[in-house]
Amino acid sequence: MSVTESGGAPAPKIAIVASEAEAAQAALADLQRRYPTVPLDEADVIVALGGDGFMLETLHRHLERHLPIFGMHRGSVGFLMNSYSPDHLFERLAKADTERLHPLAMQATTTDGKCHQALAINEVALLRQTRQMAKIRISVDGVRRMDELMCDGVMVATPAGSTAYNLSAHGPIIPFGSGVLALTPISAFRPRRWRGAILPHHVTVTFEMLEPQKRPISAGADFIEVRNVMRVEVRETREVSLSLLFDHEHNLSERVLKEQFES
Repeated sequence: MSVTESGGAPAPKIAIVASEAEAAQAALADLQRRYPTVPLDEADVIVALGGDGFMLETLHRHLERHLPIFGMHRGSVGFLMNSYSPDHLFERLAKADTERLHPLAMQATTTDGKCHQALAINEVALLRQTRQMAKIRISVDGVRRMDELMCDGVMVATPAGSTAYNLSAHGPIIPFGSGVLALTPISAFRPRRWRGAILPHHVTVTFEMLEPQKRPISAGADFIEVRNVMRVEVRETREVSLSLLFDHEHNLSERVLKEQFES
């Protein structure tokens, strides 16, 4: 007999994945005892158990599948996760709100002329590789906006990433649906008082490394790092859409709003 939601509608086929953390593995075993599951290639929904890092890994791993992902917190940081409870899983899925995310597309050219491409759900961050401070020129849609930024680094963050590394670098928290990205310096030396910019989500940001041989810089798109970059272009890609599911009473938009009032 098939499992049904309250009201008699067929329940979605779920696949459950978990991080290696002990709490996540224990939750995986518990949920697999309670609910029928299917292989990932047969699933309608992925249930992810872990922290935000594991959620990012899961999103990247299943980019091509376009499946909604319902995370439950069994890790360290759980901003992108729902609270964990083994009860009423199908009811929670049926009532969940959907947040759609569009990642950043990074195109990085290294000093040896090679081109690397990657997607970032949280941020694209440029960081100095040595004790030498980075020197970076910034253009937006082909218009030079800063001739020289001297800093430890600089990043472009999505709303999903605005509460992560971006917030730690004193960047702004961006509400979902606001249609903007954060451009945030990391330990800016000159201009010393520059705190970054809020940019429309459709722009292309270009970073040109000044003195890349003397001051080597790496570019990271979430977990993917490219070292010794010379030029980096970043833009939001609307061609890729990711779906996260959240309990209605604790949806992501509410969390972002609440985070802005935390001390």
